[in-house]
Amino acid sequence: MSAPLDAEGPAAPPRSNGELVFAEPWEGRAFGMAVTLYEAGAFTWPRFQAALIARIAAWEAAPAGGEHWNYYRHWLGALEDVLADGGTVLAEEITARGRTLARRPTGHDHPDDHDHSH
Repeated sequence: MSAPLDAEGPAAPPRSNGELVFAEPWEGRAFGMAVTLYEAGAFTWPRFQAALIARIAAWEAAPAGGEHWNYYRHWLGALEDVLADGGTVLAEEITARGRTLARRPTGHDHPDDHDHSH
């Protein structure tokens, strides 16, 4: 089974020459998590698409001041929505984990091997 990704429309992921485009490593991981959880039966794809479209529409209606457009922020938010709505994880758990990750030092998520602990 594979996720039925839209090629066009508001839920279509960014592409270049037909290939998916990820500007940051976390974007590819967020994409992979959603597809893997869909394939595992955690939610239906139409439910995820509706959550993604709703996230994008809300941002377009009232973009947060100073926040730049990022498709995968909406993708990740939609994933959080369907997982919380389905009872897979609690919204509070998502918030707590997000805060923990946000406190990590800049550059924590990188491929360089050097002398500091993570």
